[in-house]
Amino acid sequence: MSLSLRQVAIDTTDPQRLATWWAEQTGGVVYADIGDFIMVGIGDKETGFTLCFQRVEEPTPGKNRIHLDYTSDDVGAEAARLVAAGATHVADHVNGGFAWTVLADPDGNQFCVLPLE
Repeated sequence: MSLSLRQVAIDTTDPQRLATWWAEQTGGVVYADIGDFIMVGIGDKETGFTLCFQRVEEPTPGKNRIHLDYTSDDVGAEAARLVAAGATHVADHVNGGFAWTVLADPDGNQFCVLPLE
């Protein structure tokens, strides 16, 4: 028996809006709209994954316990692009010579942009 990651589910009060935002930012495709659940495919079928945006009555308070990490060949430029598109800059970090940027999507869900190393 083994476990395989199929998708990451993200709670939101407006799944259509947030799914559309993430699809635009990642080059993903909204491939299923099941009312309270919107699926966005990121990457190709073999190596990609799905973000599932599910409707909840109210957002979970505080920092999300699980977050997404994305990579970019230019972290600063990508962070600036995402902020211009509606993300919020949370923090820049350096640990042991490794630097990354923390952002939040329009619903406040935090995610990181890491260098391609």
